[in-house]
Amino acid sequence: MKDRTFIFKSALAALLIICSLSGFSQKEVVKPSEHFGFKPGADKMLFEYEALIDYLKKLEKSSPRLKLEKIGESPMGKTMYGAFFSHPDNIQNLDELRKINKELALNHELSEEKQKEYIRKGKVFLVATLSMHASEVGPSQAAPLIAHKLLTTQDPDTTGWMKDVVYMMVPSHNPDGMDMVVDHYKEYKGTKYEGSSMPGVYHKYVGHDNNRDFITLSQKDNRAISKIFSHTWFPQVMVEKHQMGSTGPRYFVPPNHDPIAENIDAGIWNWIGIFGMNMIKDMTRNDLAGVSQHYSFDNYWPGSTETCIWKNVIGFLTECASVQYASPIYVEENELSVWGKGLSEYKKSINMPLPWEGGWWRLSDIMDYEVVSTMSIIKSCANHKEDILNFRNEMCQKEVNRGRTQAPYYYILPEDQHDKSELVNLVNLLDEHGVQRYVLQEPVEIEDRRYGKGDVVIPLAQPFRPFIKEVMESQQYPVRHYTPGGEMIKPYDITSWSLPLHRGVECDEIDVRSETLENALKQLEGQYRIPKSIPNDYQAAVFPFSNNESYKAAFLAKEMDLPVHYVSQEVNVGNQSLNEGAFIIPSSNANRKDVSRLIEQVDVPPLFAEEQPDGEWQNLDFPKIALIETYQHDVDAGWTRYVFDIYNIPFDVIHPGEIQEMELNNYDVLVFPDQDKSVFLKGKYESENQYRMSDYPPEYTKGMEKEGLRKVMNFVDEGGKIVSWGESTELFMGKQTIPINEEEKETFRLPIDNVAEDIKENGFYCPGSFVKIDLDNQRVFTRGMPDKTGVFYRGDPVFSTHTPVFDMDRRVLGHFPEENILLSGFAEKEKEIAEKPAWVWVKKGSGELIMFSFKPQFRASTQADYKMIFNSLLFSKMDK
Repeated sequence: MKDRTFIFKSALAALLIICSLSGFSQKEVVKPSEHFGFKPGADKMLFEYEALIDYLKKLEKSSPRLKLEKIGESPMGKTMYGAFFSHPDNIQNLDELRKINKELALNHELSEEKQKEYIRKGKVFLVATLSMHASEVGPSQAAPLIAHKLLTTQDPDTTGWMKDVVYMMVPSHNPDGMDMVVDHYKEYKGTKYEGSSMPGVYHKYVGHDNNRDFITLSQKDNRAISKIFSHTWFPQVMVEKHQMGSTGPRYFVPPNHDPIAENIDAGIWNWIGIFGMNMIKDMTRNDLAGVSQHYSFDNYWPGSTETCIWKNVIGFLTECASVQYASPIYVEENELSVWGKGLSEYKKSINMPLPWEGGWWRLSDIMDYEVVSTMSIIKSCANHKEDILNFRNEMCQKEVNRGRTQAPYYYILPEDQHDKSELVNLVNLLDEHGVQRYVLQEPVEIEDRRYGKGDVVIPLAQPFRPFIKEVMESQQYPVRHYTPGGEMIKPYDITSWSLPLHRGVECDEIDVRSETLENALKQLEGQYRIPKSIPNDYQAAVFPFSNNESYKAAFLAKEMDLPVHYVSQEVNVGNQSLNEGAFIIPSSNANRKDVSRLIEQVDVPPLFAEEQPDGEWQNLDFPKIALIETYQHDVDAGWTRYVFDIYNIPFDVIHPGEIQEMELNNYDVLVFPDQDKSVFLKGKYESENQYRMSDYPPEYTKGMEKEGLRKVMNFVDEGGKIVSWGESTELFMGKQTIPINEEEKETFRLPIDNVAEDIKENGFYCPGSFVKIDLDNQRVFTRGMPDKTGVFYRGDPVFSTHTPVFDMDRRVLGHFPEENILLSGFAEKEKEIAEKPAWVWVKKGSGELIMFSFKPQFRASTQADYKMIFNSLLFSKMDK
C-alpha cells in the first residue's frame, strides 16, 4: 500500500511539473471550430476581424501563455493588437524582456558581463504580421489554429521552444481591408461571382500599396507596426505573411533572389537564409510540396514591412499560392508555370526540390503551410536563441563603429530651407523611425561650408545606420545579371526613395569626421518644431507659397469660413521679403481667435503682419473638385484621396460609369489619376491585341464609354479644368470629339502626343526613378517652386507638343534637361528624353488641361512636387 501511495504521489508530482512547464495551469481553451462555428480553412468559410479578436480575447482569459496588447489603430479606427504567445513565466515578465530587447538593440556600450546576462535572461522575440494585403486571407484565417496549437500543445519540443521564444502575432496587419474582403466574399458566395475581386481598394486609401509605405509611414496601421521595431519591442526576428498567384510554386521562403540591398550587413542575409533553409526542410518533411527559394522576390528596396532589416532585424516574407479567397480551385498540371527569376522551368530543381503536381488547392492547404512554416520559424528562434540575441547586440556595436570609421559620417539639414514645412516633416519622420537627431548649438565649418546654429545633424554612428544611409542618400540600383554580360535582372519595384530628394529638402552628406561638429551638438528630444509665438495684435497671417503647409492653411481657412487672399508678386512683411508671393489671411478682433486656432494646427508659423501687406490682393476662389476613381483596385486614386485629405482639400469621388448620367458642370476641376485608359473607358483592362477578362462583378466594370469622354471634353470646352497624370493622360491624346448639336460634332486633336513607344524602341528604360526637370517659373502653376525640381518617373508617357490650331494652345511648364537627368535610381539611355516636355498646360475652348507625365503625389512620397498639384487645382493660366 505504501508503494502504491508513493507511486501515485510521484506520478502526481511529475504531472504537476509537466503542467507547469507546459503552462497548463489554465482553463479549458476554446477550439476555433467552437468559436467560429467552423474550422478555419473550411471551404467557402471566412471570419471577420472582430470575430478573430474576440477569439483571441477568449483565449487570453483561459490561458497564461497569451497576452494581448493594443499596438495602434487602423486608418478606419479599428484597434490593432499584438498577441504575445510564450511560456507563462515569460508572459509574466514581458516588461523586463522588453527592456532587455532594447538594451541589446540600442546599447553599443554594453559590458561583456552585462551582454552575457541579457543573452542568458532574454528571449527571442519573433513578430509575425499577417495578411497586410487583405485579399491574401490565408495567414489571418490561420491565426486561430496557430494560437490554439501554441496554447494547448503538450509536445515537449514545442513547450521547450516557447521557453526561449516570445511569438508576437499581429493577427491582421490590415483590419479594415480584412472586413472589406470578407464582406465582399460573403455577399457573392453561392452566386456566379463567388470569389470575384473586391471592387475598390481593400484599405481606406492605399490597398496593395500598404506594403510600399514603410519609409514614408503615411498610414496609421503601418505606423503601428513600425513602432514595434523602432520604439517599443525591438524584436530580433520578423516574418510578414503573404500570398501570391495560384499557378506557380505553392510557397516561397527565403533566401530572396538578387539583387539585394547593399547597405545591409552580410550577417542579416545569412540569418535570413538559415530561417528559409529550415522552413523548406521542415515543410518538405511534412509532405508540403512546391516550396521554393531564390525565386521571384528580390530584396534591394525598402518600403515593405521588411524595412526592419535596415534596423538590424532578421526579417523576411513568405508567400503562399492563393485560392479564390475561400473557394477552392483546381489547377491542371499544364497550367503550372514559373517566370525566370530563380526558376526557368516548373521542374524539380535546387530552388524547388519537391514540385507540386497540380490538383485541388484549398484554403485548408494554405492553413497547413502557414502552421508548419510558423512552427519552423519558432523552432529556429529557439534553437539559435543565444546566437540571435548575441547577433543583435553585435550588429548594434558594428553599425555604430561603422558610423565612426566609414564615410559618410553625418547628414546635415540646414535650418534655412526652401520649404520649411518639409524640413519639419522629414526630421519628425526620422524620429518615428527611431533615428537620433541633433541640433547645432553654434556655427561650425566643414569642408569650406559653414553651418549655422539650429541646423539639424544626423550622425551615422547609430545602431540604425543602414536605415539612415539608405533613406538619406541618393540611390544607385545594384545592377546584377543572369549570366556574365547577359540580361540585367530588372527591379521588382521602384529604384528611388531618397527622403531629402523626394521632399525637396536640402541635405549635405559629410564624408569627413569633425570633432568640432560633434562637440557642438545637442540631441533633439521629441518633436522637432519651429518656435511659434503668436502676437496679440496683428493685421494678417502671411503664408509663403514656398511651404507645402501654406496650402494646407489655406484649405483649413476655407473649412473654418475664414477669408483667404493671395499676392502673386513679392510681398514684404516687416523686414522679410517673400519673392514668390503668399496666401494672406486677414486678422481682426472678430476672427483673431479663429486665425490663431488655425495657426496652432500648422508646424511652421506664418509671418505676422502688423500692417496690411502691400501688393495687389486677390480673393482665393476654391474650386469644386471631383476625383475620377475606378473600381479596379485604383491605388493611385487612393493615394490622391489620402493627400487631399491630409491637406484638407474637399472633393467628391466619381466613378467612370457614372459620368454619362452626371452634370459635370457642377464641378470646376476633374482629376484623373494614373490608371489605364481602357479602365476609364470600358471599366476593365483591354488592349488592341488582347482581351483580358475582368474578375469583378459586372456592376463594377462600367466605364465612361466614348459618350462619357465626349462629355468630359465638352466640360473642358465650356470652361472646365482637367488635371491628369500618368497613364490617364492617354485619354486626351489623339482624335477627340465634342457634340455641337444633335446632328453636328466637332472633331479635333489636342496639341500634345505620347511618343513613349518610339522612345522605348531606342532603348530608353526607367523603372521608377527620381529625375530632374526644369520649370518655367513665369507660370501660375509653378508658384512656390524652385527653378529645378525632381519628379518620380516611370518612363511613360513621354510628351511631345505641336503647333495648335483654332481654339487650342499649349505651354510647357516643365521639361527634362539636356544633361544630368537622373537624380536617383536607375535609367538606361535617359538622353532619349532630353529636353522633352514633362508637364504641359493645354487650352481647349474656354477650358484647360494640366497634364503630367509623372505622378506628382507618388505614394505620398514626393512632397517636392505637391505644389504642382495644389497650384493646378487652385489657379488657372486664364488668371489675370
